[in-house]
Amino acid sequence: MNREDVNAMTQAPVLALNESDVRALTRQAAAVSDIYAARFGIHRDAAWYLAKMTEELGELQAAYLATQGAQRGEVALTEARQNLIDEAADLFGFLMVFANWQGIDLADAFAAKWGRYLPDQVD
Repeated sequence: MNREDVNAMTQAPVLALNESDVRALTRQAAAVSDIYAARFGIHRDAAWYLAKMTEELGELQAAYLATQGAQRGEVALTEARQNLIDEAADLFGFLMVFANWQGIDLADAFAAKWGRYLPDQVD
């Protein structure tokens, strides 16, 4: 099985997210973070929020390298690909948690920053 086959096999259907979807995901990520913090007695301060995003970015990098065969030990390609997907989700989740903590509406921020480059409305 080659990388393209594994990528196609593990990709979810493409869904267009609108602003309310992003806001709902952000609320869900905040709720999960609250549960996690309560369960493990974690005090979330600036150092925690930034460290978690940094940690997840490092784990995403390691997972990507494993998909390229650049890791220690043997990892099946399907497992490496799933790890990459999981770590991307973790980083996205912690970005939403960080933005929520800072009072940043990611839907608005993304539309303002990235949307200005679109020639027309693209869904």
